[in-house]
Formats: sequence, C-alpha cells, structure tokens
Amino acid sequence: MDAVQRFFSSPRFAVAGASNDANKFGYKLLAWYHQHSLPVTPLNPRAAAIQLPTRAYETVASPRQLPAPTQTSLSVVTPPAVTLPLLQEAHSVGIPAVWLQPGTFDAAVEEFARTHFAAVVAGDGGRGGEGWCVLVDGEEGLEAAGVSWLSQL
Repeated sequence: MDAVQRFFSSPRFAVAGASNDANKFGYKLLAWYHQHSLPVTPLNPRAAAIQLPTRAYETVASPRQLPAPTQTSLSVVTPPAVTLPLLQEAHSVGIPAVWLQPGTFDAAVEEFARTHFAAVVAGDGGRGGEGWCVLVDGEEGLEAAGVSWLSQL
C-alpha cells in the first residue's frame, strides 16, 4: 500500500494508452480520474483528444510531452511490448511513480519498473483477483494518500 499511497501523492496524473473507445480500459481509466476530479493528461500518439461525455481532453503523444513529468504519476494500460519503451522514456523524463494495470507488463517490464521508479504499483495485491487496478483499488489509494476527492467535486 506504500506504493499506492506514493502514487496518489503526486499532484498530476497521466494515462498511457488512453482511448476514445468506451469499451477499452484506457477510456475507463481516464474517466475514473475525471470522475474523481484529478488533474489528468491522456497519452495517445494517434488521437488529438479523448472525448468523455462531459469533457474532451487533449492528448500528448509521449511522457516527454507532459507539462510536468517530475510531478506526474503514470497509469499504464498498454501491451507489454509497448510498455517497456514507454517506461524507459518515462524514467528519462523523471516520472516518479507508475501503476501497471493487469496485463500491461511481463517479468522484464516489471523488473525495469521496480529498478527505475520510486514507486511501482503492479502485480499481486489489491482487492481484485487480477492484481492492482486503479478502477478497483484507486479510491482506497486516494484515501491512504490523504486525497479527499469528494471535497473536490
């Protein structure tokens, strides 16, 4: 839970793999951050914006284009082959914490993450059967970090 708390202690968030397809987890994760009134930037190299029902979010193509990467925790919802180079770039720009959603990493990706970031949320744990997931464990993480998202509504 320490990594979750550290992840949610960042003042900014980003979702790598954000999608305009409401059936995909990249859309659901971005919507989760939006619903909790958290400052979030979607990463998607092929879409200029992600449209949620009440707001469009302009995207950036990569971690390098984030406005304040050293203050941004990164949620990842990309396939492992995409995740490793993404994390390498994220590390190079100083992103402090990453949350690797279930299915986004293999052993090599997890090892890289755990040796290059101050906080990594990945693998076994959380309340769901598939491991740590923002959609399942995020609200508890916000509470642990002292983020009162209800007061932000």
